[in-house]
Amino acid sequence: MLTVSTIDSALRTALDEDAPWGDITGEVFIPATASARAELRAREDGVLAGIEVFARAFALVDQSVTVDLAAADGDAFTAGQVLATVAGSARAVLQAERIALNFCQRMSGIATQTRAYVDAAAGRARIVDTRKTTPGLRAFEKHAVVCGGGHNHRFGLSDAVMAKDNHLAVLTGAGLSVAEAIRTARARLPHTTMIEVEVDRLDQVPAVLDGGADIIMLDNFTPAQLREGVELVGSRAVVEASGNVTLETIPEIAATGVDVISSGALTHSVRAIDLGLDLSLEA
Repeated sequence: MLTVSTIDSALRTALDEDAPWGDITGEVFIPATASARAELRAREDGVLAGIEVFARAFALVDQSVTVDLAAADGDAFTAGQVLATVAGSARAVLQAERIALNFCQRMSGIATQTRAYVDAAAGRARIVDTRKTTPGLRAFEKHAVVCGGGHNHRFGLSDAVMAKDNHLAVLTGAGLSVAEAIRTARARLPHTTMIEVEVDRLDQVPAVLDGGADIIMLDNFTPAQLREGVELVGSRAVVEASGNVTLETIPEIAATGVDVISSGALTHSVRAIDLGLDLSLEA
């Protein structure tokens, strides 16, 4: 998902946005021959994600800059811990610094948040993300979820069939049966493609089961309704809970017996982790 070409494309866009005609501050304040050594240091506890992206930002500015990694994606870290050391042209290090930090801080924030959700579920349900990601940065944010111990939902609209409330509204408005529509869709799909259907009422579940959906999403259900839904579905489909998912509600939701808990908050409401680059110049 997070390929070299994806990383380079996003970083080049970010670097061009930040310094389209170069870093004039560095050019007037920093001698061209000056070297720098810097340490990427955690200012708070967290879970690391995006360290390879961090390193690549410096290489795209100047291939001679070296980055020695002291931690890997998915590692937990504590405040004060050195995560990487950067060395090379002072101008290049300073030019790449903010972009490198922006990616690593946000990705680590997502990984840290995800780890908290996973811990709260205590192995009773799988924690997954959604498509509520920053446009253009989905691969980075979904990678960060995995670094935190979570799992990815579909990457995009091309990956799987997921009929949501608006899709069902179109069907019912046209007088079509939900079960029949699911069976028709199945006949058109490769045998490897799964079908997920979102419901917001328990009375919708039987028709979805009759149609043969692989996954049923119970959206904005109370814990009591989730338990009833799990019992109704039994082993005939995977049960996913979504809506009103917070760190505080995760334990109660996981205890209902659902298989999957999806949360957009893993990516859309995350706080970047505080990481700093402590730099020293060498003439």
